[in-house]
Amino acid sequence: MPGAGKTTLGRALAQALALPFLDLDLEIEARTGQPIPMLFAERGEAFFREVEAQMLRQVLARPAPLVLATGGGTPCFHHNLAALQAASLTLWLDVPLPELAARLATAAATAPRPLLAAHPNPAAWLAETLAHRRGFYAQARLHCAGAGCAVAVLLPQLAAAGFGPALGATQPGIGA
Repeated sequence: MPGAGKTTLGRALAQALALPFLDLDLEIEARTGQPIPMLFAERGEAFFREVEAQMLRQVLARPAPLVLATGGGTPCFHHNLAALQAASLTLWLDVPLPELAARLATAAATAPRPLLAAHPNPAAWLAETLAHRRGFYAQARLHCAGAGCAVAVLLPQLAAAGFGPALGATQPGIGA
């Protein structure tokens, strides 16, 4: 979900695993030359989701392992979840709705979220969106619940899944 901490935790996890980090939204912005809110405003969500799916597949085709932060909607469109599951170890950052709302309210001025900004009731949008996306998110191989998900919590889960700093080169990547 937006505000779950995918980018922040992804960067820290990549550092702990000595792997490169990639934020899919930043890749999309670099490829299109436009910020995501502008893409939504000028081209619409359908165009964005198509570009997102193309970029995701290009990233997943890279041979070297990395930690990838996707957008909150990425697994829900264009069979992206199947592509992620086939190529990577997936993780759901399951942050409670009140915490998401607080984080997004704080970040609204500096990091506008196009889908959230267009809704007159952000709390209702978050609840509706999570209800729709939960089935996709629940398919992630790893699950970290709560607002305090941190690298120290994830490293044992990764080790149990056969992925760790010493095994980094044997896995295609981690999708956050």
